[in-house]
Amino acid sequence: MYARQYEQHRNGGRSVKLSARNILKGTITEVRKGQTTTHVELDIGGKIVTSAITNEAADELKLAKGKPAAAVIKASDVMIGID
Repeated sequence: MYARQYEQHRNGGRSVKLSARNILKGTITEVRKGQTTTHVELDIGGKIVTSAITNEAADELKLAKGKPAAAVIKASDVMIGID
């Protein structure tokens, strides 16, 4: 889904538009907190996307299993490899 199709993201009661080209909506299936990093698994139509974020960010977002969330992907390069 492109950013222009996503419309807006709610953050603290204000609307924020994103420039990212890929926004994947899903449901959190797991939140694993480490010493400094939290690994979040998001089910997107039967496929799992995993993100590593700071513990502080995970706490601020109040991430929990079963909550809806979106993976926002902004990359300048995407590589493809073959054997």
